[in-house]
Amino acid sequence: MSLFLIAALPFLGAVFPALLIRAGRNAAASAAGLTTFLALVGLLIHIPSVMRGDVVTARFDWIPELGLNANFMLDGLGFLFALLILGIGLLIILYARFYLSREDPMGQFYTYLLLFQGAMVGIVLSDNILLLLVFWELTSLSSFLLIGYWKHLPEGRQGARMALAVTGSGGLAMIAGMLILGNIVGSYDLSIILQNKDLIQGSPYYLPALILILLGCFTKSAQFPFHFWLPHAMAAPTPVSAYLHSATMVKAGLFLMARMWPVLAGTDAWFYIVATTGLVTMLIGAVIALFKDDLKALLAFSTVSHLGLVTMLLGFGTKFAAVAAILHIINHATFKAALFMTAGIIDHETGTRDVKKLGGLRHLMPITFTIGTIAALSMAGLPPLNGFLSKEMMLEETAHTTWLDSHYLVPGLAVLAALFSAAYSFRFVSHVFLGPTREDYPAHPHDPPVGLWLAPAFLVVLVVLIGLYSAAIVGPLVAVVSSAVIGGEKLPYYSLKIWHGFTPALYMSIVATLGGLFLLSLHKRGEQLWNALPRPEAKVIFDAVIRSMTTLSRWITDELHNGVISRYAIIFVAFTVGLGYYAYSTGTIGVATRDPLPAQIIPIIGWICLVGATLAIMWFHRNRLLSLVLIGVVGLIVSIAFNYLSAPDLALTQISVEVVTMILLLLSLNFLPTETPWDSSAPRRWRDAVISVFAGLGAGALIYALMLRDFAFPTISDFHLANSYKGGGGTNVVNVILVDFRGFDTFGEIIVLGIAALIIFALTESVLGTNVRAYLLNRKPHWPQSGDSHPLMMVVVTRVMMPIALMVGAYIFFRGHNQPGGGFIAGLIVAIAFLMQYMASGYTWAIERQRFYYHGCIGWGVLIAAATGIGAWFNERPFLTSDFGYINWPPLEEFEWATAMLFDTGVFLAVLGAVMLALESLSRFAWQPGMAQEFPMDINPLRDNPPEEDQEKEQA
Repeated sequence: MSLFLIAALPFLGAVFPALLIRAGRNAAASAAGLTTFLALVGLLIHIPSVMRGDVVTARFDWIPELGLNANFMLDGLGFLFALLILGIGLLIILYARFYLSREDPMGQFYTYLLLFQGAMVGIVLSDNILLLLVFWELTSLSSFLLIGYWKHLPEGRQGARMALAVTGSGGLAMIAGMLILGNIVGSYDLSIILQNKDLIQGSPYYLPALILILLGCFTKSAQFPFHFWLPHAMAAPTPVSAYLHSATMVKAGLFLMARMWPVLAGTDAWFYIVATTGLVTMLIGAVIALFKDDLKALLAFSTVSHLGLVTMLLGFGTKFAAVAAILHIINHATFKAALFMTAGIIDHETGTRDVKKLGGLRHLMPITFTIGTIAALSMAGLPPLNGFLSKEMMLEETAHTTWLDSHYLVPGLAVLAALFSAAYSFRFVSHVFLGPTREDYPAHPHDPPVGLWLAPAFLVVLVVLIGLYSAAIVGPLVAVVSSAVIGGEKLPYYSLKIWHGFTPALYMSIVATLGGLFLLSLHKRGEQLWNALPRPEAKVIFDAVIRSMTTLSRWITDELHNGVISRYAIIFVAFTVGLGYYAYSTGTIGVATRDPLPAQIIPIIGWICLVGATLAIMWFHRNRLLSLVLIGVVGLIVSIAFNYLSAPDLALTQISVEVVTMILLLLSLNFLPTETPWDSSAPRRWRDAVISVFAGLGAGALIYALMLRDFAFPTISDFHLANSYKGGGGTNVVNVILVDFRGFDTFGEIIVLGIAALIIFALTESVLGTNVRAYLLNRKPHWPQSGDSHPLMMVVVTRVMMPIALMVGAYIFFRGHNQPGGGFIAGLIVAIAFLMQYMASGYTWAIERQRFYYHGCIGWGVLIAAATGIGAWFNERPFLTSDFGYINWPPLEEFEWATAMLFDTGVFLAVLGAVMLALESLSRFAWQPGMAQEFPMDINPLRDNPPEEDQEKEQA
């Protein structure tokens, strides 16, 4: 299976759970499970290639000019993480089916889960750091949805915001670091970057890039001091916690450190930053976990500690430490996912996660006891379980590590962290399962149905099998993955056997285990001391920082963006005047190279009319209707100027826009007084006049200086003129630019236009639900009202003009690729045809004859435009690359076809829908609800003089 399909499957499958929720919970879970299973099968197909040490690649040029290409690669490291993401994801889907209640929107849950899964798979398979950054940010956004899934819980919403703020901030830093790294190498392809260790580490920008990238890794993997977000994310449902915090989200930072290990590791900066951060995180997380009473909080801080362990190993920079890190990533994913699911089962069946309200569950929940105990003992690092193997390798590495000339500091702190790790693991077992049975459980404890314990049981079986037969089960995989991490160099000697003889690591492990038991026996005294110690609360500090930043940003915004237009105008004027003065006074832009055209009578008349209309607007600005008419005059003069300067497309567009906006503004004007109040004093108006004069002089001087000089470089206009017909199949350069060369811009513009129309609809809809409706019923219009609401002449003319306008719109649409016209202008013309019906016959008459929803028109327009762009991918061309050809048809001789016409169809529908939706939304204000509407040309003569039979019926 192609790597493209493996990465795309979760995103494609995310649609189905939400659609199938009406078919039942099983259908939504099955859709999610089938999607993950297919992606997993596609991944497993590549096992032979990966185990041979080959790198499977898939490459597609997306935006090559920016270095952003859809390049994917699958080596040992990517295979391991993708296996964990999809494999444990499949188990979580099964577990969530039985964990979530019937009140929980399960389709929504699985949709969020698959979106997150796709983002994680994209990260581990990306061979382009810009593409990796896209997926990296998607994990932050999708995890926000998952953590805040229980929207009714305030702690869920707060945890989601905290996770997004912390990981998002780190992501911004990492973006800068990746850009620096790409500039150092000269490529954003990860496979090329990994081959340039000397170039990167020899660059003066190595340290800034390293720090920025590590900030992204540390925030994502909850390293100190950014560890606080992870425990607060425990407000999410247990399936989310088990997935995000065992095998996926928090592992993303570890993956990136492992991926960048060949080029970033091996320096003092890497060692002291990464190893120290990991060691401190491992110790702090273990200490805090021991004193947490909430099972998920205990597991959260234990996760922080184990993430610190892996970070520390990667920070050591040795090959043996890299092997140990890879092994512990595998082990931690198995026992920690099982433990989170066990905690969820306990909460689900007993009604509480509070350790102090539990105990004695081994008799009531024997299956859960077995699963939880094995997983917890593996977390403690006891043989013969898999956690013992990686703990031994970690202690072995620390025993030979020197930090600041001390041979004992690192191993001593590592043993201390392992001691606390054993203590909280033993507490998980003893305080939850051991001891006497209680009588005051919040609910009656019992083992759950098989669907709930099957997934953690499978993981626990792996915990035992990997511990006993590690060399056979994970040995080859660890070797391949470790080789990918260290850059294909020769692997160091290591053994995956349980017994290594009497080594320093064994003695350190014994001390940690016995010390953990002893510390557990003193837990009550230790808890009293812990509660008495003054210590900062991370959430309080975080909230204070957020409040301070909000206050600062609000102050800056109020100072710079205070709503006073004159202040903005002064800044703009000063800038334009400065540019104009620079252009004329310094002479650094060179002398004029072009001669001005001789003045002609038509431009002079147009200029005089434009200036006159503008001055008239200034003089009569308080009269709203007259100002609006004068604005239309200015628009008309500009349209004439466009046409005079050989820009008929712009002229058509300008005129069409003027008509549409004039109608919309008139609708809005209907609710405003006839005149605006005086809003400024006479001195202020004189000041504004002076500013306006200088603004005009400065802008005019700048434009005049530019127009009289040749460009210092070839302009893109020459490219468009040369390739419009040859590359786009059209002789109308403007239209080809809009639908081909700059099609992506046009695509974004119709999306923005559609969003603006939807916002207008939402605002009017929400306002009409308030006391505004009563105001509309009782208001007295500011403007004189016509005695005839629907003049017969206007009704007849607009009905006749309707088909003519539609024909003109079709004509303008089809000629647009080679003559002035196109989808945008055609959409405006057809919209004007519809607008005339609203104006002549009224809102109620028009809306009852509406045959389609304008919302859907916008949506279909955007979808058609997007589908046209996506279609280019199937031809291995960049997004929105058009194609064209010619068909010999005897009646028409030669007929051109072009995919740009489909894109233009999308533009046409989006423009039509946006204009009509805005009109309809504003028309509802003009239409007074509750009043009887008399339709034009629908008058029944019998209505005023009903026949005698009807009169008798009415009287009866």
